[in-house]
Amino acid sequence: MGEQRLGDIIDDYCVKCRRITNHSIVSLINSEAAKVRCRTCYHDHDYRHEQAPPSKKELKKAEAEAAMAAGNGSASAANPALKAKADTSGENA
Repeated sequence: MGEQRLGDIIDDYCVKCRRITNHSIVSLINSEAAKVRCRTCYHDHDYRHEQAPPSKKELKKAEAEAAMAAGNGSASAANPALKAKADTSGENA
C-alpha cells in the first residue's frame, strides 16, 4: 500500500456500528493510523486493525479454560459460597 496520510480511507471494525466499515484516518503515530473516523456513523475511535473485540461469551469460555488449566475445575473453587458451606458442614461431623 504505501505510506498512510491523514484523510486516507482504510477498513476497520467500528465499535458503534459493530461491523467492518470504511474509515478515514484522523491521527497518525509513526506513520501508522492511531485514530480513525467511521464514514458511516462518524464515530471516532482507536484504530483496531480490523479486529473485532471478543464477545462476552468468548471471554467467559477463555476464563473457564484458564481456570481448568490452573487446576481449579471443582465446583467449590468456582463458587466461594459453596466452598464456605462445605467447610462449615465439615466442622459439625
